[in-house]
Amino acid sequence: MSSRSHATALLRDAVMAGHQGDEAAARRFIDHADPDVRIAALAALVRMDRATTADLEAGLADPNPRVRRRAVELSAERTEPGLIPLLGDDDDLVVEMTAWALGERPPTPEAVAALASVVADHGDALCREAAVAALGALGDPGGLPAILAACNDKATVRRRAVLALAPFDGPDVRATLERATGDRDWQVRQAAEDLLAIEGTPSRADEGSISDGNPGTSP
Repeated sequence: MSSRSHATALLRDAVMAGHQGDEAAARRFIDHADPDVRIAALAALVRMDRATTADLEAGLADPNPRVRRRAVELSAERTEPGLIPLLGDDDDLVVEMTAWALGERPPTPEAVAALASVVADHGDALCREAAVAALGALGDPGGLPAILAACNDKATVRRRAVLALAPFDGPDVRATLERATGDRDWQVRQAAEDLLAIEGTPSRADEGSISDGNPGTSP
């Protein structure tokens, strides 16, 4: 059997362990040299509800970023292990997944502050976008200043930021949505107009202060 065929067989065995409820078989693969096998083994333990906090913590500390990312995803619906340190991961995809996972958990002041820091300071727009979406999902008032500030970021982040305002109200939110109806990016404009319509507040576009032209884009 070739090395590739052997790896495929091991991966299949790890996956099947989860479907068959074979914890012992899954644990035989949890420290395997192949990261794909480690991912499959950890997912198998989660599938059969046998993954411990220590198992997930080991995945979060794995040297391979794909393993860390999957461990974060598998931890999203649990209160442990802690995920906030992964917002500082060297791999942007791990950071993006961590932001999403924190948005799936009940809000804590520490998580809200850490997500707000990513929104303000992270160099990758995808990470900022994921973090602002998570703040919107949490709906915690502590995240509102970061969401409002993100409405001035690049277009992809602005779109998420405007949508993240949905759980909030107040004069600052309304003023930001009104400004967004004049955004260069048509998707930002549309999101703002939709939210204002839900609130029953006419947008400037509805009042005729914005001409009806072709959708614009912005960098």
